[in-house]
Amino acid sequence: MTEAVSENSEVTVLLVDDNPQNLKVLYETLKDKGYRLLIANEGEKALDLAHRHQPEVILLDIMMPEMDGYEVCERIKADPQTADCAVVFLSALDDLQAKVKGFSLGGADYISKPFQSQEVIARVRTHASVIRLERELQARNRELQSDQARILNSISEGIYGLDENGIIEFANPAAASIVGCPVEELIGRDFFQTHFATAGDNPDGLPVKATCQQGVAENQRDIRMLRADGTGFPAEYRSTPKLDSDELHGAVVVFRDITAELDNEKALEDARQLVQEQRDQLAHTSRLTTMGEMAAGVAHEVNQPLTAITNYARVAKRMMAKENADMGLLQETLDKIEAQSHRASEIIRRIRRFMKKPATGKEVLSVPALLEDTRQFAEVDMRNNKGAIELSVPENMPEVLADPVQVQQVALNLIRNALEATSSIDSSAPVEVSASVQGDTCVRIQVRDHGVGLSEDAEEKLFLPFFTTKDEGMGIGLSTCRSLIQAQGGDIGFERPEDGGACFYFTLPVAGAQGSPCAPDGEPSQN
Repeated sequence: MTEAVSENSEVTVLLVDDNPQNLKVLYETLKDKGYRLLIANEGEKALDLAHRHQPEVILLDIMMPEMDGYEVCERIKADPQTADCAVVFLSALDDLQAKVKGFSLGGADYISKPFQSQEVIARVRTHASVIRLERELQARNRELQSDQARILNSISEGIYGLDENGIIEFANPAAASIVGCPVEELIGRDFFQTHFATAGDNPDGLPVKATCQQGVAENQRDIRMLRADGTGFPAEYRSTPKLDSDELHGAVVVFRDITAELDNEKALEDARQLVQEQRDQLAHTSRLTTMGEMAAGVAHEVNQPLTAITNYARVAKRMMAKENADMGLLQETLDKIEAQSHRASEIIRRIRRFMKKPATGKEVLSVPALLEDTRQFAEVDMRNNKGAIELSVPENMPEVLADPVQVQQVALNLIRNALEATSSIDSSAPVEVSASVQGDTCVRIQVRDHGVGLSEDAEEKLFLPFFTTKDEGMGIGLSTCRSLIQAQGGDIGFERPEDGGACFYFTLPVAGAQGSPCAPDGEPSQN
């Protein structure tokens, strides 16, 4: 992959990802924003480009072969030419330890995949602004103090110039506005005593202390700083050593009040939870819809053992009315009554389990048991469509981590569709349900039919909400299936077999697999 440079750029942004699709999305997101963009698809090339161009911001993927993002970040921070670059990690990993490790190596920020364009643009803009400012400050500090003050006074982030003891030598108007104290009153104050209530308890562990005394750059988000009146506010800051001919003279601190930003993040999280609740409700509605369609068949299914119980009970009563009743035959008849009652109970159990709204959380599941249970539940549809189901699961199939009710809902939906498609052309071929292992971390389950197949104009719409090829369908089946499988960390899609029919599949992560081993890179695949 080659470099892609847009002219007249003031800020350089290096994009690093081994996935070409992700690089394309990042490039398209930032190409018209006035940045000079560099692209690397592996760690060594990223280090070379960073050393030659010293980009302000590096968007860095964590999960890369040969050299992962953590090692790239560590080497970038170890190189004096690139140590001040703002490294923003990109990863599907969303656990606390992954974030802590990234920040401990010098990362400036963290964006979770799949990322949103507006989020990427906003974060790049913020970090590019801060890095560019820091570099300008270091250069102008050696040239002309008045130029430096003019630039610092024009920006919205608060900026301090500190000596090696943390005494404030410079404060811009934005800093005075955030803190609620005139600039002239801030000059000469102790930065640590002014802004941190714990300054006297642990002076060596205070933010910015290591920058002032050891020249170690720092970056922290959501720390508690104090205003002049003693009230606190959440802040994000970056501190850079103030150097003159390699001699340390304190630190430059850039900070901002992120109260509104945190409120927005909380509102976004609340919205995400609401969306998830609505998805769960839609999935539950879909199950109820499925049961409504199957009601007649289910009634017949339950009626069979009940009729048998009634008949066996009448036989038992007639036998007991005889003087010399055959106790062996009577016992056999009672055993049959018990067996039929268990059969009816099992049918009702499966119906109740399928219709219930599942609790949150996933379980370690046996794939053969899950598919066999689903096949039994589809027996009504088999009889209604005069079809058959052929189940094929290899031995030693690893267990998966997923919600059993939601996965069964998806499998049953695909099987019912396959039976209807096969029946529509009066085919006697069975619906083939199989499972296979992909790599070491993913299980693929597919449903293959030999029915009418998929029309050309329907292929791109199959997973869209409210699209259906059925005369009386609601169009929420496959759309709901995709939401349910993506919630498990898997993918769902379809293929067009050469000998006709259709093959739908979905994937589930193997229990214990790290990250999202089955997550899709893009839209559902089409062949």
